[in-house]
Amino acid sequence: MTDEKMTDSNMADNHKKRMQKLKEKVDSRIDSATDERGLLIVITGNGKGKSTSGFGTVARAVGHGLNAAVAQFIKGTWACGERQLLENAGVKFSVMGTGFTWNTQDKEKDITAAKQVWLKCKELLSDTNLDLVLLDEMTYMLSYKYLDLDDVIETLNNRPKHQHVIITGRACHRAIIDLADTVSEVQSIKHAFDSGIKAQKGIDW
Repeated sequence: MTDEKMTDSNMADNHKKRMQKLKEKVDSRIDSATDERGLLIVITGNGKGKSTSGFGTVARAVGHGLNAAVAQFIKGTWACGERQLLENAGVKFSVMGTGFTWNTQDKEKDITAAKQVWLKCKELLSDTNLDLVLLDEMTYMLSYKYLDLDDVIETLNNRPKHQHVIITGRACHRAIIDLADTVSEVQSIKHAFDSGIKAQKGIDW
């Protein structure tokens, strides 16, 4: 056997050994993860893709036959491609309907609209038939103090044990992050809008 073939053989053996060790670690973690319950997932940060990730999980859940519902804050006046698709799959939507707060410029109107949607959220978060609830852009409602933080936390804690919840939006409150099981932060490296490119239908909304 030539030196080159021996080197290739050694590299293959070393790779196999590394992968075997990695598999043992992964298998061990899988075996030790025995708790099964509904998750609270937070997707926050300044980057693009938080709502997209949330809706992607809703689509995945529906594809597996789970029952899901969505509450949308902030973006209520925009056409929503995900809503058009998922409503046809039986996903219920509750929409704030006032749009961005800098457009309405009416704090009291925004607070009233947010509280109305939150009342619907409380129904969703007590519905034992729902496996997943997406609270899209809800972080802003706490940042602006449109909703009561203690009420939100109590409702999340008292939801059905099997029910998963996803909360999206920038600057998630620390108390919600501490409560969550999984937290992902989406960072912005570049954004087309900063270069003067307008939001694209089917891509950005």
